[in-house]
Amino acid sequence: MINIEKITKKFGDIIALSEISFKIEKGEFVFLTGPSGAGKTTLIKLLLAEYSPTLGEIEINGEKLSKVPKNKLHLWRRKMGVVFQDYKLFPDRTVFENVALPLEISRTPVSELNEKVDKILNLVGLTERAYLFPAQLSGGELQRASLARAVVTGPEILLADEPTGNLDPKTSAEMIELFTEINKKGTTILMATHNQGVVDSFKGRVIELDKGKLVRDEAEGKYESKKAKK
Repeated sequence: MINIEKITKKFGDIIALSEISFKIEKGEFVFLTGPSGAGKTTLIKLLLAEYSPTLGEIEINGEKLSKVPKNKLHLWRRKMGVVFQDYKLFPDRTVFENVALPLEISRTPVSELNEKVDKILNLVGLTERAYLFPAQLSGGELQRASLARAVVTGPEILLADEPTGNLDPKTSAEMIELFTEINKKGTTILMATHNQGVVDSFKGRVIELDKGKLVRDEAEGKYESKKAKK
């Protein structure tokens, strides 16, 4: 589904990512870990085509990013839902309106839009908060709203950049349960996080970056460390 092939990303003389390669199969739940500055957010932005690789290729479902015309990049991004640490909700829109926005952009008929938004708000437990504004919500509720907006269009892939970074341990655990439920419905998830407690509690596949290099790829008890091979 997702194929990262020898990706290098440079910003001037700074090498943010160096020859990163891995594959993620359809339906996987993968944690992308590593310390601050390891390259996690850079990789997320490369997948979203916000950055272009200096070298290498990104491929999703057989489509190469390098072959997508610039005026079609918005269609590439529609393959993916995105959840950010800082929520990125519009303060002047209600929860319902924020979640409905991607459907409005894709010109979904009103009746269908209402049905989809109601359904996803119920899934994330925000039905009773639908007509409140972001300033009236707790941090956990804001993140739930951000997650609802990311998945309301039914994307095949969900990217999450430190989605539990601003949350307490209990709320973080509740968010991971929601991500797990969404994954069980068939959505492929790549979650960037430095929260080791979250990673350890899930026991899923872990891809670890350090100083722009892939140093670990562990899944279901299998362990591969490029550090160990050196």
